[in-house]
Amino acid sequence: MAVLPIRIIGDPVLHSPASLVDEITDEIRTLVADMYETMDAAPGVGLAAPQVGVPLRIYTYSYVDDDEQPWRGVLINPVLWISPPEPGAPDPDEESEGCLSFPGERFPLRRSDRVLLTAIDLEGAAVRIEVDGWRARIMQHEFDHLDGILYVDRLSDGDWKTVQKIARKRGWGKPGVSWTPGIDDLES
Repeated sequence: MAVLPIRIIGDPVLHSPASLVDEITDEIRTLVADMYETMDAAPGVGLAAPQVGVPLRIYTYSYVDDDEQPWRGVLINPVLWISPPEPGAPDPDEESEGCLSFPGERFPLRRSDRVLLTAIDLEGAAVRIEVDGWRARIMQHEFDHLDGILYVDRLSDGDWKTVQKIARKRGWGKPGVSWTPGIDDLES
């Protein structure tokens, strides 16, 4: 297993829809193992294949639920159903999120409180996940990566302008910029 470089905003693989996985091969299994290691090293609660430069519809996740039970998994070719989010501005204390592809920053974003996903796992078995709250946020965030959408693309105009200033200041927003957990220090 290896910790992979994580692409940063501006890299084309992050801004294009990912392709379906046709077959679960040894290469896919290795990719998923590397994604887990990279996600844990970052640390993050989710990581999509495009974030490590692979344009495939795969993401890993890892979180602890309300009952202190750990959940860890991989979704391959997921399909997402959401209910519309409540109207109004997001609560910055309760609805902020961050992203390993825009590291070190958090912005408020309104998301649906409940989601249902279907997918397959590494053995090709059907997976069905129905979650709410913070777990629903994780699933929506990672699913967006598969469609070439970063959470910062969904922000209000004011926050989007702040994102652009940060990206320019840090030399992001262009192809080929990445960071490797455990190696690169991204402190601003």
